[in-house]
Amino acid sequence: MNSFCSDHNLGMSNLAGSAALRVSILFLVTLLCGLVPVPASAKVIVKLGTIAPEGSAWHDALLRVRQQWHDASDGGVELRIYAGGVLGGETEMVRKMQRRGLDAIAISGAGLPQIDSSIDCLNMPLLFASYEELDFVRSAIQADLEKQLMARSVKILNWAEAGWVYFFAKQPVRTPDDLRKLRLWTAAGYSETERLFKSFGFRVIPLDETDMLTALRTGLIEAIDVPPLFALLDRSYQAANFMTDLRWAPLNAATVIHLEAWERIAEKFRPPLAAAVRSVGKRLRDQTRKSERDAIREMQARGLEIVKLDNAAIAQWQAVVNEAYPQMQCAKRHPALFEKIMRLHEQFKSSSQNPQKNQ
Repeated sequence: MNSFCSDHNLGMSNLAGSAALRVSILFLVTLLCGLVPVPASAKVIVKLGTIAPEGSAWHDALLRVRQQWHDASDGGVELRIYAGGVLGGETEMVRKMQRRGLDAIAISGAGLPQIDSSIDCLNMPLLFASYEELDFVRSAIQADLEKQLMARSVKILNWAEAGWVYFFAKQPVRTPDDLRKLRLWTAAGYSETERLFKSFGFRVIPLDETDMLTALRTGLIEAIDVPPLFALLDRSYQAANFMTDLRWAPLNAATVIHLEAWERIAEKFRPPLAAAVRSVGKRLRDQTRKSERDAIREMQARGLEIVKLDNAAIAQWQAVVNEAYPQMQCAKRHPALFEKIMRLHEQFKSSSQNPQKNQ
């Protein structure tokens, strides 16, 4: 075959016959020589990683997406899910996706800024007072955020969340000074969160998400900031059984896919696959919001103590954060987006959608 391919130009110069015959033979030669690609298997495999553990609501949602993608594509698209952080923490999975060793990630709002820093604009602490406000602001800016990620060759398939982040600690934390006495975990690789916490005077210990529970149990860290659903799932509340009654920030999440992987999927399948992820994501958001309250009650029944804050303590937390807003990455690197969010924040306060206004 190699000899045939290398000599085909000489052979073609001596061919007699019609132009049509010469074209047919030339096509056959180039096909045999590998110059015309031979279609591979019709099945497209999409590898997706997540730190969500197997058996969690987030993992169950991904299993539903996998089945719906299989059905909508007539078996042509297979979603392979690597759950529980088996491919590393979110920072490592972002690197893998950028190097094209991974196609997609179900990722939290803590990991999303590793793709583009504009996502940090949704992570500002003590800005959102309710899910209604989060929905109001996020829906108004999500087109801006999705455009930023598209510029990084990453497509957002759906938005989600993992609940509100609360502080869980080995002893009661009522004020910022109480937390400053403790070693506080933060996920490794998130320089903005680490910088912000240090600016508050917190003693930060950066570790991978997969190492957090062991560090808490051994005393390397004494406080964590996670949603109640995570604390219940990995039982970290048993090692840090005081939860400060302060909604620090919503932990946004999303399912993202590299554009190269998305474009491997036949164009006719993309709309129903995207619709499937959005539908499952909405159902998961509703489930997460309800399950968060249930998780807190269940942990309380098992010994979790809720540390209530009076107005003076809440004012201390808010004062610390308000001073930091202008120095946050969102304000410094994305000033137009920061100003838009602040305008929306003020607009929501007087909106009929604000549950506090209607109380």
